[in-house]
Amino acid sequence: MSVIQLDEVEDHERFRAEMASIASDGRRRWVYARQVHGFFTRWRTVLSWLLLGFLFLAPHVKIGGHQFLLFNILEREFVFFGIPFWPNDFYLVAVLFLTGIITVVLITATVGRIWCGWLCPQTVFMEMVFRKIEWWIDGPPKQQALMHAGGWTSTRIWKTALKIFVFFAISFAIANTFLAYIISSDKLIADVTDGPLQHVELFVALVTFTFVFFMVFYRFREQACTIVCPYGRYMSALVDESTIAITYDYKRGETRVKWNRDDTESKKDSIEKGLPVARAEGHGDCVDCHQCVTVCPTGIDIRNGIQLECVSCTACIDACDEVMDKVGLPQGLIRYTSLNNVENGSSSIVTPRIKAYFLIWLAMMGLVVTLFALRSDLDVVILRQEGTTWVQTADGTGNFYRLQIINKSSKDLDFSIRVLSPAGVQFKNLGLPSVVKSGEVMKGRFMLIAKSNSIAKTGTKVEIAILQKDEIVKTLLTSFVAP
Repeated sequence: MSVIQLDEVEDHERFRAEMASIASDGRRRWVYARQVHGFFTRWRTVLSWLLLGFLFLAPHVKIGGHQFLLFNILEREFVFFGIPFWPNDFYLVAVLFLTGIITVVLITATVGRIWCGWLCPQTVFMEMVFRKIEWWIDGPPKQQALMHAGGWTSTRIWKTALKIFVFFAISFAIANTFLAYIISSDKLIADVTDGPLQHVELFVALVTFTFVFFMVFYRFREQACTIVCPYGRYMSALVDESTIAITYDYKRGETRVKWNRDDTESKKDSIEKGLPVARAEGHGDCVDCHQCVTVCPTGIDIRNGIQLECVSCTACIDACDEVMDKVGLPQGLIRYTSLNNVENGSSSIVTPRIKAYFLIWLAMMGLVVTLFALRSDLDVVILRQEGTTWVQTADGTGNFYRLQIINKSSKDLDFSIRVLSPAGVQFKNLGLPSVVKSGEVMKGRFMLIAKSNSIAKTGTKVEIAILQKDEIVKTLLTSFVAP
């Protein structure tokens, strides 16, 4: 099988043979994205600030004494929206995780990479925080490119130093926030207050997280999306001709002919009056201005069609609409639509594949709702005490048991224990409290004593009830060992 060399690829297909941020010789091609303004950019900015506020505040919000969101993988403790999940609830966490994946699959197959362009923390931080700071310190993209291509002048040195300091400080804040989601905000604050020498492991983790975030946003940047992120890889298997995505209307745009001075003079009156402008025969509406390329944070040309590197950030839509307004042509040359809509004029996004995904999603959501509805506030485990069989007491034959009760609710719960069957078996408390505090794992022992002839044989099942205010909330079976 022959290998296709890069220089053998035709120019119009060259974008498929190399990545926008990597040159043909393997060197990094730095992307200097231009600032863009427009309808989608304004709404993305508003949403980004809401998401950033949520990200930094959520670890410090408590509901019923529990952190709003907690992902303590080390101790297998998870809290979602104030609801705690214990190790024995891991099946719920797994079902929620699978439901989340199916939700992303359904959304991606229907409306493309909305997650990447609008919700992903990498995009939000890179485009709405770090790149804006970079524009403020280093200037517009053209000025940045000239500065980086030149020597290390005093201006470049102090700007670089300032940018590194600011980027590192923000990365430090992000690292603290992510650690608060993992070990809880209370523990993080307490450990930071004690000082780094008292918690060396935490300090090392904090420095490591900070350095990783700093390098991602200072050097790796868009390559985190185009090279590392697995979502961009399986996205290609989810998108088809009916998926709503950022699409260039090639039927309207081709053939590309630059807008020149003669076009401006001949259509000046129509442009000033806001009247529709028609281009000369054989000229498409694309004026080949390359503004859609200069604003792209991954450096691609959307006019080549949907590409792996496109994160659906909508910057090219706003840039193109701005140019269309200036030359008096209709907006929407680049827009949210499907390839079928561009080619056929109309299409339905509700394809058999989307229907199948939706049915699976409904089934998973039904399972999640059912499991949560059946989830009890008390999780009770009764086990025979290891290393024991039976003992003889003045009241009869006795067996020792261990009891574990997890209170998953946000309030303290009173409880009591009663033997339901068989008759003649009584419960004896061996130091068990009568109250389980909120979020507490209570462990203790008790004894079951069977009067003579009440237990027919070894292995007889004993039914035990856990009661709250004389109401049975849970029943359990255990076995009894007799002589």
